[in-house]
Amino acid sequence: MSSLVTIDFEASCLPRDGRSYPIEVGIADMAGWSRAWLIRPEAEWRGWTWRAEAQALHGIERDQLDREGLPAKLVMAELNACLAGRDVIADHDLDRVWLATLSEAAGIRPAFRIRHVAELLDEWRPSADVLERAVEGADRGVLRRHRAEPDALWLAHLVGALGVDRRAVRPAFRWADAAPGKPALQNAA
Repeated sequence: MSSLVTIDFEASCLPRDGRSYPIEVGIADMAGWSRAWLIRPEAEWRGWTWRAEAQALHGIERDQLDREGLPAKLVMAELNACLAGRDVIADHDLDRVWLATLSEAAGIRPAFRIRHVAELLDEWRPSADVLERAVEGADRGVLRRHRAEPDALWLAHLVGALGVDRRAVRPAFRWADAAPGKPALQNAA
């Protein structure tokens, strides 16, 4: 069984454009399960940079975050509940930066570490042909991009095609009936 889970963040802007903060995080496992959280901007982030170019790319508006976003503390607690003990993979080093920003605002340390997908590629050493087919398959499997959940799913498709037999993978998570204010998912491990 695989414990690989992919993660992706969307942000207010890229750091080269100013001080950025995470606005959405998505995760996906190798069995095809996925989840995303919109993140309500913390008071300390209010003066940080928001770029229209980033909004045009991900399609998330600031007022949507105020209406639908969850507090950083809740998002971080649920991420920890989902990802503790898992091998978490991202396709960009900035995902580590936005996890650190979220963690600091929440006052909760991550119970997991993000590895870059390049580490897996170094371990698995797929041929260029295998890598190209995996990218093409991920592109076919996830048509909409630049939101955290579809981007995490795209990476899960890629990683799955490169090194994991999906038939041997059980879901990393299962939904549980939960009362308001209680975690809505449980780690299946």
